[in-house]
Amino acid sequence: MTAKAGAARSAGGWRACVPELVVTAILAVTLIAAVYAFAGLGASLIAVSVSAVALLLALRGLVPPASELPPPAEQDQLGDRGQTSFFGFWRKRAVLVEATDSMAAYDAELRETLQHLLAARLAERHDVNLYTDPGQARQVFLTGQPEGLWYWLDPGRPAETEQKKRGIPVRTLAAIIDRLERL
Repeated sequence: MTAKAGAARSAGGWRACVPELVVTAILAVTLIAAVYAFAGLGASLIAVSVSAVALLLALRGLVPPASELPPPAEQDQLGDRGQTSFFGFWRKRAVLVEATDSMAAYDAELRETLQHLLAARLAERHDVNLYTDPGQARQVFLTGQPEGLWYWLDPGRPAETEQKKRGIPVRTLAAIIDRLERL
């Protein structure tokens, strides 16, 4: 396919394919009804499955190749915030599970995210910079909280490299998130 033909096809989007899609849908419904009339429910379920696979393969041909797609928008570390996806959910869940299992995994990903959230809250609501004034940040964060919470967010603490050391306890993580919400 030439670049000009691909551009013409993608310029109209799905609207340019409406007649073909309507004909395909009518053909599929007619085929399924005929199979049901002659062979019964079991055969019609197979016909529905085969029709669905054929339709998906046909629609795949209508999508422009990856070389014609625009480059993806730059995403932050936790994924695209404007859209939720099944894979994004599982990725975030995996980060949490790994952080509770291994201290090195916590320090590698989740700790940085929590520190950024803390830095944003402190800057927006208390006019305190977490990175230039960690003492003041610690005092504001720990108001009414146990001292042990700061260990998990302390920007001055070196990252753990030992994989076998246990990660952040779930209750501690919940207490940190609760404190960040109330901060």
